[in-house]
Amino acid sequence: MNDLSVFPIHGKWPAQHPERIQLYSLPTPNGVKVSIMLEETGLPYEPHLVRFDANDQMSPEFLSLNPNNKIPAIIDPNGPGGAPLPLFESGAILIYLADKSGQFLAREGRERYETIQWLMFQMGGIGPMFGQVGFFHKFAGKEYEDKRPRDRYVAESRRLISVLDQHLANRQWIMGEHYTIADMATFPWVRNLVGFYEAGDLVGFKDFRHVARALDAFLARPAVKRGLEIPARN
Repeated sequence: MNDLSVFPIHGKWPAQHPERIQLYSLPTPNGVKVSIMLEETGLPYEPHLVRFDANDQMSPEFLSLNPNNKIPAIIDPNGPGGAPLPLFESGAILIYLADKSGQFLAREGRERYETIQWLMFQMGGIGPMFGQVGFFHKFAGKEYEDKRPRDRYVAESRRLISVLDQHLANRQWIMGEHYTIADMATFPWVRNLVGFYEAGDLVGFKDFRHVARALDAFLARPAVKRGLEIPARN
């Protein structure tokens, strides 16, 4: 049940605790979604650092788990039916961990699908658009003389934040009173946009007080504080 030797990734990142969920990740906005979820649920897990500066994500071992060479990825040695389950894509992992733990996602009904709806809003919009702002504002794209690509992604990011701000106007969290995987997916990206990407002024973040309030509440959670640093950078 806990035999991970059949997974090639085990050869590069040996498990010290093979009975635990194995997390292969890096503390980026996508990566910390899962480490935060694991900290929030209390599910036992073992984190492994995937170093982008060493091209770990392109190694045959990592590609055997995620052919899309992105973090995070997991192996649950006690998956459905007791068999190991390898899984990639942060949104899919969040849904799986929510179902496994019975936390942060309704098991059925309207609330479940509305939560997944907002998770997809982050996956399809906030993540890709904020990432492009980061590229054109902070990284190599900032050298481009033509600012139209940057401005396009800034405008779309501002629109997405506005959608979220209006939604949060009368809600504590994205799903109202209930803190869910939709929040865990969304607010690491908001934090990254105004923090690491230094794009708060560019997108006019001061105009979105409801998002700012929810971001502060998110960052105050003890599990979030821990999860943002996992896996620890060596």
